[in-house]
Amino acid sequence: MGYENVILEKVDHIGVITLNRPEQYNTFNTALARELNSALVELERDDETRVGIIKGAGKAFCAGIDVSEFKGKTLQQYREWIALMEQPFHVISYMKKPVIASAHGYAVANGVGLIAACDLAIVAEGTKIGATAINVGLFCMGPAVPMSRSLSRKRCLEMVFTGDVYDAAEMERWGLVNKVVPSEKLEEATMELANKLAQKSPVALQMGKQAFYGMADLEFSKAMAYCNELFAALCVTEDAQEGVDAFLNKRPPQWKGR
Repeated sequence: MGYENVILEKVDHIGVITLNRPEQYNTFNTALARELNSALVELERDDETRVGIIKGAGKAFCAGIDVSEFKGKTLQQYREWIALMEQPFHVISYMKKPVIASAHGYAVANGVGLIAACDLAIVAEGTKIGATAINVGLFCMGPAVPMSRSLSRKRCLEMVFTGDVYDAAEMERWGLVNKVVPSEKLEEATMELANKLAQKSPVALQMGKQAFYGMADLEFSKAMAYCNELFAALCVTEDAQEGVDAFLNKRPPQWKGR
């Protein structure tokens, strides 16, 4: 499909989605949310793509939801609107392919939720990050779901209760982002990580992500049984056989993606 509010580019085995409402600091409106969801699904269905990246055009990664769409809705319309705004969080978690956030400038409200929802995050120095909805009489309930998976309970509650904005370095210490780099190195560092993942067996990476998210809310014994079953299924794939044979014979593996 054609996109106006996001840009989708594919380079080798990496798909890059750029949020493209720079004048609005890449805030989520109905059109952007729909296009982001569609772009993520397109990357998931593309056999050549192994890793996804989400970044923002202009001065910010994402400054939340566009509140110009806020007023005048019924309760049911608010339900549908909010579900659409938060759908990318669901899509990323259900995707088998890893998705990396590459953030700069500002990542607040739904923007911090998007960082938390991505599997990994590389962030530019000086980026301001916060769950700021409380400051306008709302609350980052949707973003709190993926945030609570990366942060401790009290750190997550501190962010959503206060609405404070934090520096990227603090968010790295808290565990919300993987790495903070100089602004001029953001693209390079993101692509370096994406290429590292793209060189792994796509089957192992995808089944591994499926196992990680699938076991997250299971009790210990059920989580072990679930992961063991997926690992057994991985062992009979061509990539697993190839990887072990390549290791034993001291040669580079040739992944087939099956």
